[in-house]
Amino acid sequence: MPRKEKKAPKGSKAKGYIAGAGEIVEQDVGDTLRKNYMPYAMSVILSRALPEIDGLKPSQRKLLYTMYKMGLLTSGRTKSANIVGQTMKLNPHGDGPIYDTMVRLSRGYEALLHPYVDSKGNFGKAYSRDMAWAASRYTEARLDGLCRELFADIDKDTVDFVDNYDSTMKEPVLLPASFPSILVNPTTGIAVGMACNICSFNLAEVCRTAIALMQDPQADLFQTLQAPDFPGGGQLIFDRAQMEKIYSTGRGSFRVRSKYSFDKAANCVDVTQIPPSTTVEVIVEKIIELAKQNKLREVADVRDETDLEGLKITIDLKRGTDPDKLMQKLFKLTTLEDSFACNFNVLVAGAPRVMGVRELLEEWTAFRVECIRRRTYFDLAKKREKLHLLRGLQAILLDIDKAIHIVRETEQEAEVVPNLMIGFGIDETQAEYVAEIRLRHLNREYILKRTEEISQLLKDIEELEAILGSKAKVQAIIIQELNEVAKKYGQPRRTILLYADEISEEAVTEDAPDYPVHLFFTQEGYFKKITPQSLRMSGEQKLKEGDALAQAVEATNNTELLFFSDRCQVYKQRGADFDDGKASLLGDYIPAKVQMDEGERAIYMAYTQDFSGYLLFVFENGKAAKVDLSAYQTKTNRKKLLSAYSGKSPIVAVIQLFEDAEVLLTASSGRMLLFHTGLIASKSTKNTQGVQAMSLKKGQRVMSAVLYQEGQLQNPNRYKKKLPALGSLPDGSEAGQQLEI
Repeated sequence: MPRKEKKAPKGSKAKGYIAGAGEIVEQDVGDTLRKNYMPYAMSVILSRALPEIDGLKPSQRKLLYTMYKMGLLTSGRTKSANIVGQTMKLNPHGDGPIYDTMVRLSRGYEALLHPYVDSKGNFGKAYSRDMAWAASRYTEARLDGLCRELFADIDKDTVDFVDNYDSTMKEPVLLPASFPSILVNPTTGIAVGMACNICSFNLAEVCRTAIALMQDPQADLFQTLQAPDFPGGGQLIFDRAQMEKIYSTGRGSFRVRSKYSFDKAANCVDVTQIPPSTTVEVIVEKIIELAKQNKLREVADVRDETDLEGLKITIDLKRGTDPDKLMQKLFKLTTLEDSFACNFNVLVAGAPRVMGVRELLEEWTAFRVECIRRRTYFDLAKKREKLHLLRGLQAILLDIDKAIHIVRETEQEAEVVPNLMIGFGIDETQAEYVAEIRLRHLNREYILKRTEEISQLLKDIEELEAILGSKAKVQAIIIQELNEVAKKYGQPRRTILLYADEISEEAVTEDAPDYPVHLFFTQEGYFKKITPQSLRMSGEQKLKEGDALAQAVEATNNTELLFFSDRCQVYKQRGADFDDGKASLLGDYIPAKVQMDEGERAIYMAYTQDFSGYLLFVFENGKAAKVDLSAYQTKTNRKKLLSAYSGKSPIVAVIQLFEDAEVLLTASSGRMLLFHTGLIASKSTKNTQGVQAMSLKKGQRVMSAVLYQEGQLQNPNRYKKKLPALGSLPDGSEAGQQLEI
């Protein structure tokens, strides 16, 4: 039997009533989200996905610190499984995620510009989706030498330590990295409602930039930091404006393309470096897919030849193929060229912040200044403590026999220290130190050697106090350390820069068969492409009610088409973009086909193979503009051009001219003007207003403009005038003819 639901007791609110097993009560969604989801979201943001100013996420920091405590910075490698097991004392998320973290930090995986883990065995590859890494029981690892710069002085109170998850040991909140590791190695993370994607930069360049900013906060970053540098190399397409945006805001994107070489003997292209955001398998699969779709007829075969020597994708070419043109095509159609989207989102003081390069380096400098000051305080305290002890030792130098006598004559051990304090006027700490000296060291030579350190200690203390009192001295130490890191670990750039304004962007066009076609364009904006054979076998053209043919031309399938709209815009297509039609069909509705704006109409179709000739625009105010058709030719495959013609006055007609001809204008007053288009100079500016062709009186406008056909007027000379002109009224014999026009 179905269970009967119990209601909440009277007098209690449903959402506040605690239900028993199987009972259903109302809950406030907002309260539930705040109680259950918000802690999870905060944990992901603050303790998992986003890096901090030392360049590490919590899981990475726990792993590296565990390896440091295991002595793997100075010893040989140990089994990865051993490291994973030890790390679980700090990271309770299981051995799988810990080992995955180690893999991504390793030298073998090749994801970092400067790896933190020196690995041995199969650690997979960042550029391969299918190349899985071996299990942790088969691989070995230790800390890479660069980690000395991460852990330097960590035992000198340079950073805070907190309890681990079960309060059995301590772990650092941050690592005192002596270089801006946040920019040296790439970091990617997806949190709740936010993410980060930080690209890597060249270590030596980052160090020089940090130094430059300390010396001059307004320094030009591009003088020392050219652009990002990726572990896999590649070619970065450098655009100064885009890079300035990334440097200043921490957001933006740039393009990275693969590096390739052409083997003439084998007639193949070898790709050896790819963008960091793709993999070998994705590229190969895409090329195969395009080849099956007959979009890459130049490719005979493609295969992954990656081996121990590194990444390699081989593309076999068909005879006569231009490798550079093919690669330009592949850059457009595959991830052989890909965009890298930057999002420099970093945790600073427990809060996520998106910062540019300058701000990131300033935050790192402030963090490093604090590390240096804390280290200096630690050293100063140690030296002061040692000086204090040596002062006590120096005091007994005056009478060693007295010290021996005090110790020997004291009956109880607990009174030795108080008696020494009284006998020599020293404090308890000094007396404790003196009392612990071995009998063999109670000689003048030993004590003199130890007390000789006092003068050096005084100098050291004075120097440390000077450092604490001078910001410039602290910065000088940081600069010295940065120079040492750059000199010791710096390496040449791997990513080559290509300047965007020097790269020729060619439009990628699919090879479509070329054959004769008839093109039809109607007044309502419908378009048909019909082959001659189909046209011969067809009857009348089917048109929408009230519609009529505006243009009918003979062309080819690869003809370029320009559809002008009533909103001064032009939409570019090719004949091959349309399916072959029939006379019995309405055809394609151009505003829908080319995705015109709402309410926008197509008014004219121009066609060309080489963009030669002109377009004549006639406006209601009597002006006419002759524009070179080449003005509508673009290097990139742009489908829509704005400001295709002047919008100062309503358009009356668009006429395509393959050569200059005579045009007949008719005004609302009935006057007609016949002029030769050679009288109007052509312009390369698309939205030119042109020149005054027909003079109009107030309230008048041009009604029509057509190409003049021989015999259209009985007396054409009557209407030929010097521009601008009013034109002439038709005589009685041509009045009826004017109505037909």
